[in-house]
Amino acid sequence: MSDGKGSSGLGTLLVGAAGGAIATVALAIAAVQGGWADQIVRKAMLENPTILVETADALRENQFAPVLAANRAALETPFGSSWQGARDGDVTLVEFYDYACGYCKASLPVVARLVKEDPKLRVVYREFPILGPESELAARMALGASKAGRFMAFHDALYDAGRPSQATLAKAAAAAGVPAAVPSSPEIDGELRKNFQLAQQLGATGTPLFIVGDKVLNGAVGYDALKEAIAAARAANAK
Repeated sequence: MSDGKGSSGLGTLLVGAAGGAIATVALAIAAVQGGWADQIVRKAMLENPTILVETADALRENQFAPVLAANRAALETPFGSSWQGARDGDVTLVEFYDYACGYCKASLPVVARLVKEDPKLRVVYREFPILGPESELAARMALGASKAGRFMAFHDALYDAGRPSQATLAKAAAAAGVPAAVPSSPEIDGELRKNFQLAQQLGATGTPLFIVGDKVLNGAVGYDALKEAIAAARAANAK
């Protein structure tokens, strides 16, 4: 956890000649009680701040493990055609997203690259419209397109058209070959409600939210983080 200097210093306190062993141990106890141990830990964290990140990641994974275990099928089973990649992939990457989210749009080429490079990866998209009424309209139209088997066509067309609005939604619908009317049905209502409940249980702080294997990643975490999570999930599945 450190460069060894702090650990060796404490070790020296605990090692003494036979005649001074008691005094050495007493000094070590005094050091701990006096806060020297806290200083050693603090020094290690300052010299290697990734310790804090790794600890936070481990705590988060432990926190959400029961939720993931209980909701794996609900998370990884797509609504209609709201997926891309391998139909029977060995790893599923789930993305909660909002069409009005700039970070979601920035993640598009990252996800596309992962799908292109990994023939065994499946990506499942879950609507999570949190940025306003236009976001919800876009989500409902995407789910309507999904039921018609045209999800990816609409998905790509809307991102190409721009931030959700009456004009861009109509343009995307025309490009995808789906009705421009915003669909409303108990099935779509239930899907949106389920997605909000799942995202809340998984500690979503915004969009995008990625889930792969036992990892929950908030935000546009980038190619390397997602690639690493996919590899970890694949290794775990192989055990």
